[in-house]
Amino acid sequence: MESWRWPFALSIYFCLFTSGFSLIDNFQQAFPIVEPDPGHTKLRISREGLEAIERITNPIAAVAVIGPYRSGKSFLLNQLLSLSCDEGFGVGHMRDTKTKGIWVWGTPIELTIDGIKTSVLYLDTEGFESVGKSNVYDDRIFALATVMSSVLIYNLPETIREADISRLSFAVELAEEFYGRVKGQDIAFEPAKLLWLIQRDFLQGKSVQQMVNEALQRVPNANSDKNIDQVNQIRESLAIMGDNSTAFSLPQPHLQRTQLCELKDGELDPSYIRKREQLKELVASIIRPKIVQSKRLNGKEFVAFLEQILDALNKGEIPSTGSLVEVFNKGILERCLKLYSEKMGQLRLPISEGSLQEIHEESRTEAMKSFDEQHFGHHHAKQSVEKLDTEILIAYKNYILANEYKSSKLCEGLYTRCEDKMDQLQVLRLPSMAKFNAGFLLCNQSFEVECVGPSKVNYEQRMAKMLGKSRSLFIKEYNHRLFNWLVAFSLVMVIVGRFVVKFFLMEIAAWVLFIFLETYTRMFWSAESLYYNPAWHFIVATWETIVYSPILDLDRWAIPVCLILAIFILYWRCCGKRKHGVRGLLPLYNTRGSNRERTD
Repeated sequence: MESWRWPFALSIYFCLFTSGFSLIDNFQQAFPIVEPDPGHTKLRISREGLEAIERITNPIAAVAVIGPYRSGKSFLLNQLLSLSCDEGFGVGHMRDTKTKGIWVWGTPIELTIDGIKTSVLYLDTEGFESVGKSNVYDDRIFALATVMSSVLIYNLPETIREADISRLSFAVELAEEFYGRVKGQDIAFEPAKLLWLIQRDFLQGKSVQQMVNEALQRVPNANSDKNIDQVNQIRESLAIMGDNSTAFSLPQPHLQRTQLCELKDGELDPSYIRKREQLKELVASIIRPKIVQSKRLNGKEFVAFLEQILDALNKGEIPSTGSLVEVFNKGILERCLKLYSEKMGQLRLPISEGSLQEIHEESRTEAMKSFDEQHFGHHHAKQSVEKLDTEILIAYKNYILANEYKSSKLCEGLYTRCEDKMDQLQVLRLPSMAKFNAGFLLCNQSFEVECVGPSKVNYEQRMAKMLGKSRSLFIKEYNHRLFNWLVAFSLVMVIVGRFVVKFFLMEIAAWVLFIFLETYTRMFWSAESLYYNPAWHFIVATWETIVYSPILDLDRWAIPVCLILAIFILYWRCCGKRKHGVRGLLPLYNTRGSNRERTD
């Protein structure tokens, strides 16, 4: 009986998991969302905590606390959430190794920001400079917190060190890429607001903002040290970004820092309590929903964005702003490339190369303009622009190949059609130069109009050669075929005039034509000399007039016309004489003398 229970239980668990049913019944706890890989150099998603985020349907804003190892980040988060150490994030020695990476508090704080109900998440990050970690790992944690948060609290004990400023290089680079685009424009992506939090009891008569400003002043570098130059550049950029950062001081809550988790609010320093509440109000006043591509992210969208950013940060040996810009611009690039393809897809290929080039330039300009209006980043965006230009060029080459193929296919079809037409004109039953010329002209004109694209020049040359060859061959055979046809025609007319219609004028005319054709060629040694005779030209002109005209094409209607004439003659010979009692209107042979007696 027990053997079937485990498989049954596992199948129920699998069904619940795959159907989206929540297996977490208590979200009043911290969950890991990002954890280190076994080598502790890169990050990977922890599915355990993502369920707590995905269930949120409101726009999300995130508060992330970063800082050195054991600088009081987790305790600070618990204070902002009004939680004890037992209820909230683990603090100090109470935290075991599974808390490494980035953790999220499972129940967001609900705030109304600019009239929009917003769910605020609080993120705890692994501290910098702890034992057994590489600097690259710390950079990835810092970069991910910078991108995902709406407010980035930089928790520093006592003072601001040069190393603390150096760690902001990624935040500065990210802000330089994105910050300028949100001023006076629709917000596509807003970097996190940087909150310097200095935990110090005495500032020696200076405000915390003055302390930050002094730390950000340029340091003399007489020896041209590259590291000092780099930190000075970060200082200058942070100073320029002053309206996107603020500073706040927080005194120590109690002298016994190792016992903070055991103390209640009444036992903490009153000045700390007052400043803590002011810090809560400050965070609530500056936080805004996370916006990506002009859209406020809900829980599922926030998780998808997190996965994208994590993939980008894990590329290469070190995290780079360029890889993030590439992720941000990926969707925009695809949309702009689609815009280009849609514009080019409206073409009805084939078209001329000049027209294709012109439409390509117009479509490319429109796609580039759209990308320029939407893209993220300033410096690294050039890589995305180059990538878009490369993709457009690849697509354009494909259109060139398609245009060449369709042009070749179209012109080949027109060429074949004209070739077949010329072959048909070569074997006309009744040779006609006028009909050949008409077909030749029609074929040539239709080819010039319908054949377009890059293959036209090549096929025009082939067409000219084929038409010239067909014309020469037709002219060469035309006089010879017409001569033979007229000889046969004259003999047929002799027979018809003598025995069928018995019309002696027809017979005489046929004999004259036959004698002229046969004797002239023998008298002047060749038929070719006949073709230059004016009489031959008259015969040809008469033939062309009879055989082909825009009204009647005798080559097409020769058989029907002959049948009609044959029926008419039979009717006239058989029925017309009996009906009218006359021999006819034509001068026929006189046969009455055949009955007279012969005389010697």
